[in-house]
Amino acid sequence: MFSAGVLGNVVALILLEIRRRKQPASLFQVLVTSLVITDLLGTFSVSPLVLTAYLRKQSLLGMSENRVVCGHFGYAMTFFSLVTLAILLSMAVERWLSLGHPYFYEKRLSKRCGYITIALIYLLCALFCVTPFFGFGKYIQYCPGTWCFIHMNPSEAKHKVFNIIYATCLLVMIVCTVLCNASVIYHLSLMYRRRKAHRSSIRRQKGHKRQRSIAKEVEHLVLLGFMTIAFVICSLPLVIRLYFSGPEGKKNGLIPLLFVSVNPIIDPWVFIILSPPVPRLLWDKMCKTIRSKPTQEKVRSIHPVLYQKSPPGDSEGGSFLKVYTGIPGTAGS
Repeated sequence: MFSAGVLGNVVALILLEIRRRKQPASLFQVLVTSLVITDLLGTFSVSPLVLTAYLRKQSLLGMSENRVVCGHFGYAMTFFSLVTLAILLSMAVERWLSLGHPYFYEKRLSKRCGYITIALIYLLCALFCVTPFFGFGKYIQYCPGTWCFIHMNPSEAKHKVFNIIYATCLLVMIVCTVLCNASVIYHLSLMYRRRKAHRSSIRRQKGHKRQRSIAKEVEHLVLLGFMTIAFVICSLPLVIRLYFSGPEGKKNGLIPLLFVSVNPIIDPWVFIILSPPVPRLLWDKMCKTIRSKPTQEKVRSIHPVLYQKSPPGDSEGGSFLKVYTGIPGTAGS
């Protein structure tokens, strides 16, 4: 898992750097880059501790006398799960504003806004995740001794409140991200219908550029959509587990933790697989299919005879010759 996560994030960063050198980085690319860096930092924060614990044949609690290693592991798991989803939400909001409110987007938003947003996300998540060290929430070790995370079934009320706040933040961000993506899909369909309805001789000259603009938005949507689906699948088991605490036992939280830890590995590979050539190829193929259907229907309406089946006993193409030559018996000759 560690090797797959590091390799995927490094390759994704290389692809982003190549793209940045070809054209100026957009706000969306700034957010994508911050997401990949966050996943890479999360992988380096926890995976080496797990490998060390297995090599030493010790638990995380046994690696330090004052629970520092376990506390760091739990903090990193909680912090990077919140930051990752917050950046995904920022990406979804950015796409929603660019399509739904283009004037506001062009006048008010820039790459500087992206850097400020990322800094605020890191600051707020860090402040929230540090509260268990001051008694509000609790990080504990889970079986087999190589996992530490928040106590999912605490007895104290203040720890339960922390869990509910954490789960609610995840759930609210998931719902908002899905709603923003749905709005982007709606505005993309409006853009395509408007371009198709108001096509004219002047716009035909700019049609290719406009089509490329829509294709670019589709690329962003496909990438964001798959990343959102991956995070929803990986985080929902944890949200459900926090809201509906199961029977007491530290082993019960292992499956949600496994799902959460897989997400930083999936995200960069989703970006690598869905880099521009793939969605662009799918979009071009879909546009060609849509354009070819009206052409076939038009030909069918003008020359319906070409699509009629030959009567039994006639040779191939007999009905076509019979109509166009007008000579009786031509088809049978």
